[in-house]
Amino acid sequence: MSNWQSRESYLTEVAERCLRGHKSFDLRRSHLVEASQISKGTIYNHFPTEADLVVAVATAHFKRRLERAYFDQTLYNDNLTRFLMHHCWGLRDDLLYDRFVISRIMPNPELLAQVTDDNRIAFEQAYGAYIQWNHDLIKAVGMVEGFDRAELVANYLRGAQINCDDSGKHYNDASMYYQFSYALSQLMGHSDKRIPNQLAYVSWLAGLEDTANAA
Repeated sequence: MSNWQSRESYLTEVAERCLRGHKSFDLRRSHLVEASQISKGTIYNHFPTEADLVVAVATAHFKRRLERAYFDQTLYNDNLTRFLMHHCWGLRDDLLYDRFVISRIMPNPELLAQVTDDNRIAFEQAYGAYIQWNHDLIKAVGMVEGFDRAELVANYLRGAQINCDDSGKHYNDASMYYQFSYALSQLMGHSDKRIPNQLAYVSWLAGLEDTANAA
């Protein structure tokens, strides 16, 4: 990774930290000067417009989700379980770290039209790969005729992420993940398939806590 890439990654991490707990993307490039201890000119070179900053944060989000998606492929053999547990992990990640829910504003064609080509391409690659992973997994679970299942699921995921954030849900609530997974399986048209029970989510959460404590 070049110095430029390392610095941009650092600035994006700082931006994500600054946005914790926020319900709107009210961070500006100028705010990063004090938070990052990097000069205004350097920050503006990395993010020529405010839209570039938004898109860079969104790109980092989808890269993180995609990395987790590939990791989940090694954890879960069953396609439905993998899909459900992956999105439970994403929900937990947002709640645990009080992240800004990027689906509040992205994808956004108007914002993408304002950014530099490099930032637009980086976002489109990360977002496109993640959406494709989801579509492929939904297809692998089994397509059910009658509705656009991928669209139904995408809309539900966005709404659930925002609602859980707005209502202050706790990241360690096993019943929330069970209900979330139940709703997803129904929308996917697989009410006949068994999903992890609530005790499984209790164990899953405990395992994540143990891993974090051991790190």
